[in-house]
Amino acid sequence: MLVELGPGHVLGLRRAPDVAAACHEVYGPSATPAVLALRELIGVLSAHEWRRTGIPIPALGARIHPHHGVFAPTRTDYVALVAQAPLGPVRRAFDIGTGTGVLAAVLLHRGVPAVVATDVEPCAVACARENLQRLGFADRSTVLRRNLFPPGRADLVVCNPPWMPGTPASPLEAGIYDRRGATLAAFVRGLPDHLTGRGEAWLVVSDLPELLGLRDPGALPALVAEAGLAVRERLTAPPSTRPQPTDDALARLRSRETIALWRLGRAEPSVPAGTTAPCRRTPRRSTPTSRGNPRT
Repeated sequence: MLVELGPGHVLGLRRAPDVAAACHEVYGPSATPAVLALRELIGVLSAHEWRRTGIPIPALGARIHPHHGVFAPTRTDYVALVAQAPLGPVRRAFDIGTGTGVLAAVLLHRGVPAVVATDVEPCAVACARENLQRLGFADRSTVLRRNLFPPGRADLVVCNPPWMPGTPASPLEAGIYDRRGATLAAFVRGLPDHLTGRGEAWLVVSDLPELLGLRDPGALPALVAEAGLAVRERLTAPPSTRPQPTDDALARLRSRETIALWRLGRAEPSVPAGTTAPCRRTPRRSTPTSRGNPRT
């Protein structure tokens, strides 16, 4: 079903709601009539309400305001993992695929001095900038439009990539579906060039693809090893919305889902088999002698 919007996004139907502000946020100004699918218009109105009221984030003690087309942080599990993971000395952090900027905000809230956040979608870049400014973090954060990494290196690189292998049909679905696992693979393989020597990466993913048989359980550990990295720790949490097991096969699998934060660092160089690590020779100290009676 289609509805017609007049100039200025006016819905000229009897008892129709005022949709002008919501449509202006998504489509910009309009001086000519247009038609719009009713389902899309409903989505625009829902996004407008979320943007207006925001979503409470317990780890921040504040709200995040998602924009239309940006994946909203309605699940608190992955945010809580980033808020609770052990945080060592960090001078600068990267938040890759920032979306609303929620994880960048959590890192700044935890005291990280500077965060560079990136996203490939312009609407996400604008959303993250607005949220970080609203939370008072504008002077310690930079949001760039980039596909994955910004220039340089960081002591901490955080990423909650799209976790489900599949083909996204919209920018919003790009936060869920990862075509052929390309985003996950590119992130892990690019880490060695963007981590400082003792830097660490936090990769936050769901194991639902493994439960559904869409990804081999050994694929991610193998990818990490191929990149010259090692898993330092794997922190897990149940999903914040876990369905009850029923006769539905998908619901049964989702009831077993786990969210994990993989702490990744550079792998220690291994010693080849049959060899021993070189030992350091300690010089012998000579015994002092009297000048007229040398030791022989």
